[in-house]
Amino acid sequence: MNRRAARRSVTSYVLLLPSLIGVGAFLLLPILVVAWLSLHSWNLLGPREFVGLRNWRSVLGNAAFGHALLVTLALTAIVVPAQTVLGFTVAALLARRRGGTSLRIMYALPWMCAPVAVGVVWQWMFAPTGGAVNAVLGRRVEWLSDPALALSSVAAVSVWANFGYVALFFVAGIRAIPSEILDAGALDGATGWRRIRWLILPLLRPTMFFVLVTGVLTAFQTFDTVYALTKGGPGDRTDVLAMRIFSEAFDAARPGRAAVMALVVFAVMFAITVAQHRYFRNRTTYEF
Repeated sequence: MNRRAARRSVTSYVLLLPSLIGVGAFLLLPILVVAWLSLHSWNLLGPREFVGLRNWRSVLGNAAFGHALLVTLALTAIVVPAQTVLGFTVAALLARRRGGTSLRIMYALPWMCAPVAVGVVWQWMFAPTGGAVNAVLGRRVEWLSDPALALSSVAAVSVWANFGYVALFFVAGIRAIPSEILDAGALDGATGWRRIRWLILPLLRPTMFFVLVTGVLTAFQTFDTVYALTKGGPGDRTDVLAMRIFSEAFDAARPGRAAVMALVVFAVMFAITVAQHRYFRNRTTYEF
């Protein structure tokens, strides 16, 4: 029995080896390289110089990095709730229809498009002169150059691009709920909003957890859309963390400081994910 168990263990690890190699090469190794780079000064061309924690002290005391963190948090606070509510609303409507494949494809198309292409299209639509949005409104609005509107405009584009992706997961979750549960709830008077509040939403908590975690991670890594729309402007109103890291690494040629920023972003995203997991851990059931 011991030999058989040993053979089964060896076989299991051999089958897992390709996945372990992929995780090590494309996840763990890059993190270690970034951590090593954060302790060095380098201009991308010359020799690297070990500087210890100097990059960390410089970045953590940098007002521009703190501002970029606040901008990213604000963008996340707008995008994630908006795309979750809108995605669930669309999913509730789609789940009532049989078929609806063409509608699901239509809603998912923006998410499947390249973010840069989406940004370029919306840059034209937000153009103050000749833009589609201003043409519909019949007035001139500086959507991307007005400091009061720039971040909201970027957030609106992100929500438009991602809510269809969110809706697809909610549709799958709603259709996985046994009809017997919904019928029993209807007999007890759970219809309309009560049905959603007391039956559908509690049973969708696994889906909700996945949607919120991926939504926060995506919002924190927003780069392509911001780069295509505003390049971090006007001023620094849309200077999100990914833009700040890109500028620090390539425009300022200080990859050591950019590595520190990337590690801080990783730590913040990890902390938020752990907090979400703890919140949903005792509130989620995976069996109906």
